[in-house]
Amino acid sequence: MTVRVDMGVDGKGDAIPIDLEELLATRLLVQGNSGSGKSHLLRRLLEKSAGQVQQVVIDPEGDFVTLADRYGHVPVEAADHSERDIARLAARIREHRASVVLSLEGLEAEGQMRCAAAFLSALFEAPRDHWYPALVVVDEAQLFAPAGGGEVAEEVRRASLSAMTNLMCRGRKRGLAGVIATQRLAKLAKNVAAEASNFLMGRTFLDIDMARAADLLGMERRQAEAIRDLPRGTFLALGPAISRRPIAVAIGEVETRARSMSPKLVPLPEALSEGLQDLLFAPGDDAPTVIRALSRDPPSLPSEALLQAMAASVPALPSMPAKTDEESAEIIADVLRAIVDDPDSGARSGSILFQDFTVRCRMAGIPRPPLDLAEFTRRLSMARAGIFDTADDSWASALEAARSLPDDMLGPFLLVARAAREGAPCPSDEAIAASYGTASLGRARRLLQYIESRELIVSRVDLSGKRSIAIPRLGWSTAAA
Repeated sequence: MTVRVDMGVDGKGDAIPIDLEELLATRLLVQGNSGSGKSHLLRRLLEKSAGQVQQVVIDPEGDFVTLADRYGHVPVEAADHSERDIARLAARIREHRASVVLSLEGLEAEGQMRCAAAFLSALFEAPRDHWYPALVVVDEAQLFAPAGGGEVAEEVRRASLSAMTNLMCRGRKRGLAGVIATQRLAKLAKNVAAEASNFLMGRTFLDIDMARAADLLGMERRQAEAIRDLPRGTFLALGPAISRRPIAVAIGEVETRARSMSPKLVPLPEALSEGLQDLLFAPGDDAPTVIRALSRDPPSLPSEALLQAMAASVPALPSMPAKTDEESAEIIADVLRAIVDDPDSGARSGSILFQDFTVRCRMAGIPRPPLDLAEFTRRLSMARAGIFDTADDSWASALEAARSLPDDMLGPFLLVARAAREGAPCPSDEAIAASYGTASLGRARRLLQYIESRELIVSRVDLSGKRSIAIPRLGWSTAAA
């Protein structure tokens, strides 16, 4: 079956089509400086071939997700998924022949390369039964197949370059037809660019890029000046799927638009010069955060046994009425809440806090210490996680799961468990450190690693760096944050 895709018109006004079946076998390279119309060209190709062939778009800027509303492409935000999820998704795309736009918007350069490598490798490694024909469009290909090293890790660069090379060199037998677009030919790896047999060269101004474009088009170097004079949206086309001789093609109109458009001039606001400086330098609504210095413990502290003995030796006041169990439980909860709310409590040792707890309870009408030091440590950990009512049976399963942890680690575990049970965002390292009674973020991370080594939690970090934590034995999981 021969399918011709109308791309635009030449200088005489004749339609210039692309033979889609030939394109699947010979691949396409699009080049042009920023603003030359590359994305417009790719959008025209995708729109005109939609419904004729499966389409997979790797989109660094998220501009092609607008195809979803009109042509049924499935948009995928890579930042919301892990690398393993992306690879699994790619395998299902080949199996079900779904047209997909993989948006890499929101990821740093290294995350984009890592995600593209996992995605392309999974497409390439699909079972033979799923080798259906598909256009794989990669915008800004120089990001994923750079000619030289950059600021990303070498292993990430190698993985991304290998995946792009497989797409362009060996993808044809697997039904994958690479369509790659780049701003700079000089920045694109030569072994990737050289595998394309069809070319659409747009406006470019640098001599090195014009020279490479002229070489690919079979033009003499002195003819390369014509590439500099091309108007926006016009490309020199050559290849078995388009034309046997270089011809200029003005790309036709498209039906969808990118989310980010080229900037247009708009009138400046009519702002009065008087008072403009005061407006610009007005103080912000949010007051600066005051970080309180952590106080140091006294050089000598009473022993824990001595503190308990001192607390136990305090005689009950004869005029003080006895409290019921419910009243005592409420007082203990209020005292723990007051201690946790004190911003300086995180810098105090457990023995000092126990002494403070005992004094507060006495002032509230409980003459004898209601808790020993070990039980106080456990209750304080629970309170730092926001759990003050021990009669709440809904936490029984979480407390049972944490029996193997030391009492001082109960707070961080229950803080995570609380967020996981409610499906709330994963607690930050600062919150976990505070629940442990420390300001050290490194200690908080090591604490999570220790809890995970006890097989109580499972941490996962997606490609955008967001962390989520699951508690398998309870079936709870936090949201990514």
